[in-house]
Amino acid sequence: MSARYKHVLVTGGAGFIGSRVVRALLKKADKITIIDDLSTGSYSEVPNDPNVTFLEDTILNEQLLESILPDIDIVFHIACRNLVLSVTDMRQDFEVNLRGAYTLLEQIRKHGKQVKRFVYTSTASVYGDADQIPTPLGEVKIRMPYAASKYGAEQYAHVFHSLHQLPVTILRLSNVYGPGQVATNPYCGVVAKFFEARMAGLPMTIYGDGSQTRDFTYIDDAVHVILLAAEREAAIGETLNVATGIETSVLALSTEIGRVFGDAHVNQQFATKRTVDTINRRCLDINKTREILHWEPAFTLEEGIKQTHDWIMGGQK
Repeated sequence: MSARYKHVLVTGGAGFIGSRVVRALLKKADKITIIDDLSTGSYSEVPNDPNVTFLEDTILNEQLLESILPDIDIVFHIACRNLVLSVTDMRQDFEVNLRGAYTLLEQIRKHGKQVKRFVYTSTASVYGDADQIPTPLGEVKIRMPYAASKYGAEQYAHVFHSLHQLPVTILRLSNVYGPGQVATNPYCGVVAKFFEARMAGLPMTIYGDGSQTRDFTYIDDAVHVILLAAEREAAIGETLNVATGIETSVLALSTEIGRVFGDAHVNQQFATKRTVDTINRRCLDINKTREILHWEPAFTLEEGIKQTHDWIMGGQK
């Protein structure tokens, strides 16, 4: 039987992943509170539901956290700065991703004694340009400020679990895409950017030669894991990869997007790699996720791209 929650807190709940988590929680939670500063999220993504309370604020606001945490039983911490912005403003990346996570954990320790689970969405970026493919959990290689701040938050979550028995679960998400992800959001990935280019009749820009690979995870699969992480007792104290275990080149991705539109010729252009383009291969080992959560990805890349195409053509509702 699916778990039932009294009051859930979702940080970053107006963003791509957070808003989808909120929608999935509507049938599982009596009350949902969202904290989002709308730096990358959009209020239009917040469900219009009487059981959803939206607070345009930051997770660094200790007084706000102190006021709401005594009533919260589950926390999904999804709010963060993104990879590209972390390079241009490393201090802000630190403040939001690391100090923000620490602030939330500390306030839960003080005022959230009844919190039954703290689910933290980290990132596959902590693996850097991994030597081992599929990449196991232990092969951490920090090269970018975003990865450093997210990994630092993971470690503080483990500390709070060890010292204060806070029931944490850490999820390292890999290249999540799908309906709801728009290219105007600076957090969006290559899938959304390719779709935007194709819809505008412009070439899909590939940085480098396109041989670089990623492990693309469909949004419904990612949300499913996030919810399972809050339900399964075996997930407490664990770090889990959220991916498919399948490696896809960026060139193959552009070809698949062209195919779903029925293009005889895929419109591509190649550009010099950017500062953030440091990962040549990405494919994660998800065996532990399978074991702990009894979960399997439900969507192939072809199915996910088709669903995303249908969403875009249907007016992006």
